[in-house]
Amino acid sequence: MTKEELELSKNEDELKLAIGKLTRELDRIKLGGGEKKLEAQRAQGKMTARERIEYLFDKDCEYWEIGAFAGFGMYEEHGGCPAAGVLTVIGYIQNRLCMVIANDATVKAGAWFPITGKKNLRAQEIAMENRLPLIYLVDSAGVFLPMQDEIFPDKEHFGRIFRNNAILSSRGIPQIAAIMGSCVAGGAYLPIMSDEALIVEGTGSIFLAGPYLVKAAIGEITDNETLGGASTHCEISGVTDYKMKNDHHCLDTIRSLVDKFGEGQNAGISKTKSLPPGIPVDQLLSVFPANGLKPYNMMNILECIVDENSVTLYKEAYGKSIICAYARIGGWAVGIVANDRQVIKSGKGEMQMGGVIYSDSADKATRFILNCNQKKIPLVFFQDVTGFMVGTRSEHGGIIKDGAKMVNAVANSTVPKFTVVVGNSYGAGNYAMCGKAYDPRFIVAWPTAKIAVMGGSQAARVLTQIQVSSLKSKGHEPNPEEEQNLFDTISKRYESQTTAYYAAARLWVDAIIDPRETRSWLIMGLEVASKAPIEKFNVGVIQS
Repeated sequence: MTKEELELSKNEDELKLAIGKLTRELDRIKLGGGEKKLEAQRAQGKMTARERIEYLFDKDCEYWEIGAFAGFGMYEEHGGCPAAGVLTVIGYIQNRLCMVIANDATVKAGAWFPITGKKNLRAQEIAMENRLPLIYLVDSAGVFLPMQDEIFPDKEHFGRIFRNNAILSSRGIPQIAAIMGSCVAGGAYLPIMSDEALIVEGTGSIFLAGPYLVKAAIGEITDNETLGGASTHCEISGVTDYKMKNDHHCLDTIRSLVDKFGEGQNAGISKTKSLPPGIPVDQLLSVFPANGLKPYNMMNILECIVDENSVTLYKEAYGKSIICAYARIGGWAVGIVANDRQVIKSGKGEMQMGGVIYSDSADKATRFILNCNQKKIPLVFFQDVTGFMVGTRSEHGGIIKDGAKMVNAVANSTVPKFTVVVGNSYGAGNYAMCGKAYDPRFIVAWPTAKIAVMGGSQAARVLTQIQVSSLKSKGHEPNPEEEQNLFDTISKRYESQTTAYYAAARLWVDAIIDPRETRSWLIMGLEVASKAPIEKFNVGVIQS
């Protein structure tokens, strides 16, 4: 075996190990509150959240879970919160793409943690941007009271969900809510602000205050069914529209309702016959380096994802640290903006580091992004970026101005944008390459992704020097061993905060994916985005 073959084999082994870890963590998350809680829910005559979703979607259809890692490693003092206690999944119901939001009652009775609210808002945002019908499967005890100050009053907290209910309704985006368990207090507004509400007999209940609070507030003694059960709200109050015998009956009725939806205006994105990639997708595993700092050719990855023979490179010989190319993915036209990680020679004869954005690369990317907006071509960003080039030469050449142009173009883009973080995503490079703050329709990460202000080693050295200077000012000068221990401690903490898992737990990315699933995720995203009209593009002020 040659040295090159050994290197490719090592890359593949390392990435397969990372994918194996990803699969194991996802399997644990899918257990929600654990096997005992799942069985307890079934014993009540209820399906679990994941069973409800699987039954609701078309048989054998592909579906995509958003935010599976939300809450990962968080709230451990409260017993954890797998998947934030709520599932948000896109799939087909009667051949119609829909967003489903389902509370997982096995996780703290479906209570809302701060990250639960954030995840719900993200699902509503996706539905709003792409005009996806929304199905709510409600089974929740309401706000997790020990953390009420972190979820109740602010702009991006719990109350924003009901505001979004109203906005979605005003835009003609269908919303159906099924009360399949508890639905209490402020949460009661969500199903009733939807277009139609179903409630399951015996297990579904909805009220502003439960029996205990009613007794404490006004002295009245009552029970769940009398206060807010299916018969009460379908026969007396008129709050709900359909009384359902059980979970299956409820989900079948939702499918029947979705079947009657009309079609809206679409985006007008070009679509032709889908062709497979020219290079088998499994080869992608050996191309990406096990050592994230090593150079590699991004085109080798792209050719495993795009349709065969569909690539047209834009300004191929200029601004080489960024690849800009027109292509097709699953037949959909796209404009690709990708960081190239090769060490390359610029047009001026200078050697340029891979993964760094130079002035010429920023200029090229800006022009390409403007062109894609002009022609209604969706943008796909592949991030492996260490940031913009620094130093005297770059500053004198106007790197800040060129970077600002690129950020401006990304921010003002109205075509659908999608982001795949394959490796590094550092500093302003994250912004210019359409990080979460720049409204990608979907942003996913490979297990190899790292998202931070700067690389771990550089950051740890800066922070160590600050600590050392602080100690010196207090009259204590650390010896080399103390300084190294300080560096190791800071480095370990910083590195843990840059991982794909840390980012996904906080919803900085929508999902961590097996790299081999990148193409199918992008095809799904393009299909979803095709359902919403594209707004008129206006770039604003860009300095020449």
